[in-house]
Amino acid sequence: MSVTLHTTQGDLKIEVFCESVPKTAENFLALCASNYYDQSPIHRLIPGFMAQTGGPANPTPDNPKGGRSIWGGTFEDEIRPALKHNARGIVSMANKGPATNGSQFFIIFDKAPHLDGLNTVFGKLIGDDSLVTLAKLEALEVDKKNRPKEKVFIERVAMHANPLAG
Repeated sequence: MSVTLHTTQGDLKIEVFCESVPKTAENFLALCASNYYDQSPIHRLIPGFMAQTGGPANPTPDNPKGGRSIWGGTFEDEIRPALKHNARGIVSMANKGPATNGSQFFIIFDKAPHLDGLNTVFGKLIGDDSLVTLAKLEALEVDKKNRPKEKVFIERVAMHANPLAG
């Protein structure tokens, strides 16, 4: 399964590892299908490290800035030794410690082995266009808190049954 995040900087196509991390994949794909990620800001960007997104566009008490899973709260990690933060374009769940996955995720700009065993890897970018968009994101100017100075967000998400489909 794959999805395309249509962002203000271009498209990011993600192959989702459904068989390896089924609960994480179910959460991410259900949030994609429900338009949860539409207008979600790319709110944290650290060049050489990662871009983070997945929080709600309009936070509420029921859906706070940190986001939530499809089950309402947080859920367990699905750490798999074979899935590592070993390449540009790996997609992983953001968390605040063990078993605190919600809706936020990040895409790494470079290898990040210090995250192995801490964050659930659930996908990877596919296609040259995705890597071009990732380079555009990494080049954005950020403030002292690693927030992009220009507004950048996911406009909408398209879902694909076949990861190689257009």
